Amino acid sequence: MAQDARSGGEALLFLTDEQLRKGIEAMFFAYRGFTADPDRILNNYSYGRAHHRAVHFIHRSPGTTVNNLLGILGVTKQSLNRVLRTLIEDGLVESRVGTRDKRERHLFLTEAGIALERELSDAQRKRMRDAYRAVGPDAVAGFRKVLEAMMEPEYRRYFKSLKEGES
Repeated sequence: MAQDARSGGEALLFLTDEQLRKGIEAMFFAYRGFTADPDRILNNYSYGRAHHRAVHFIHRSPGTTVNNLLGILGVTKQSLNRVLRTLIEDGLVESRVGTRDKRERHLFLTEAGIALERELSDAQRKRMRDAYRAVGPDAVAGFRKVLEAMMEPEYRRYFKSLKEGES
């Protein structure tokens, strides 16, 4: 194979099954680390990761609709309603009737919800920042490309629709 073709990423096609298995295992253990800090925080509230994901994406898109959140999270309406009911009852999320369509429910974090989201995100940002600093900018860019390449097309569209640079 010509050198110019290999430098375009084709050389990566020759990874062994063992190298791929190690990558899969690294993802499992990295995910455990990535979720460990928020899990400890969520445990104080008797919440789970579904609550965390809902809070995160409501924060990222204030006023998002329940239907949009269903699409982003890829969960059933029943499970999302259970999570939202808890977050609303606990005063972390506010549901407002749509101004154009009264059937729509728009979701916003309350001040308490914003505080919880910040606590959860701070823990994950610290872990990501430390890891990124340890590996350098080229590895960070490559890691993001790998993650995007692994996404289902529908979720890649959701990911790309999120605004850059907002906390």
